[in-house]
Amino acid sequence: MSAQPAENPDSARASLEALRTEIAKAVVGQDPAVTGLVVALLCRGHVLLEGVPGVAKTLLVRALAASLELDTKRIQFTPDLMPSDVTGSLVYDARTAEFSFQPGPVFTNLLLADEINRTPPKTQASLLEAMEERQVTVDGTPRPLPDPFLVAATQNPVEYEGTYPLPEAQLDRFLLKLTVPLPSREDEIGVLTRHAEGFNPRDLQAAGLRPAAGPADLEAARAAVAKTSVSTEITGYVVDICRATRESPSLTLGVSPRGATALLSTARAWAWLTGRDYVIPDDVKALALPTLRHRIQLRPEAEMEGVTADSVITAILAHVPVPR
Repeated sequence: MSAQPAENPDSARASLEALRTEIAKAVVGQDPAVTGLVVALLCRGHVLLEGVPGVAKTLLVRALAASLELDTKRIQFTPDLMPSDVTGSLVYDARTAEFSFQPGPVFTNLLLADEINRTPPKTQASLLEAMEERQVTVDGTPRPLPDPFLVAATQNPVEYEGTYPLPEAQLDRFLLKLTVPLPSREDEIGVLTRHAEGFNPRDLQAAGLRPAAGPADLEAARAAVAKTSVSTEITGYVVDICRATRESPSLTLGVSPRGATALLSTARAWAWLTGRDYVIPDDVKALALPTLRHRIQLRPEAEMEGVTADSVITAILAHVPVPR
C-alpha cells in the first residue's frame, strides 16, 4: 500500500508524524532517535548514530527506510573496504572496448553506513564529497546523487580495537549525532515479548511496516520549513550559544559558523514539526545537544575530570541569556 503524495504542509506533517507509528512496529523506545532522523531528512542533513552493540541502530535505519518510499542501500564498513567500493568505478567492457561507470551503493536515497569507524580514513573520506556536494567525482566527471540523499552512519563508542576514529572534518559533515541508549526495563520487556511472539527483525514487511511518507511529503515539508520565520533575537541566541563554546575553558575546539547554521536549521525543522511557523528558544534548546555535541573537542584534563560534551553544552545553555 503506497503513501499518498502530500497536497499541503499539514498533510506532509501528518505523514511524517505517522513515521513514528510505523517505526515503532519494529523499534521500541527510541523516539528521540526517530525524531532526529526525520529532522535530518527535512534539513537535507546526515546523521551519526552512536550506541553500544545490540540497541537496534541498524534496525532503526532499516525501519525508517521501510516506512518511506525511498531507495536504500547498506554498506558494512570493514578495514579492507576501498573507496571505489563506496562510490563506484570505471569498468572496461571488452565487447565495446570502452570504459563504463558502474555506480556504487552511495547512489541511493538512504545510505546506511554500518560501523563507519571500522574503515580506514581513506575510505571514510570517500563519503565527504557525497555528503557535502551531493555528488561523486570519478575520473574527473562529477555524477549527481539522487534527491533526497541521507547518510545514516553507525558507530560503537566502547570498542576501540581495530577502529579508526572519524576526523573532525568528517564529523562536522554530520548534521546530528544521536546517541542510542540502552532501553528502559519496560521497553526491554516489550522487545523480548515481540521476539517471543515471532517478530523477525530481518523481515520488516511481515512485522507490518508500510510506507507512511514519500518524496512528495518531504518536498512539501522542506518547503514549509524554509518558510518558518526566525527573529533577530533567536538568531542572536544561536550565535551566543556557539560563541560560548569557543570561550569555554573545558574545550580546545568550539562550534564553527557551520555548526551555528546547522543549529538554526534543525531548530526551524523542529518548530515546524511541532506545529509552529516560527522558532522559539525552546526549539534551539531541544536540538542543541544532538547538533553540537560532535562539533566540540574536550581538553584532556577536562575528560580526566569526567566532563562530557553534553555536560558542557548543557552548562552553556543554562548560562546564555534567553531572549524574551
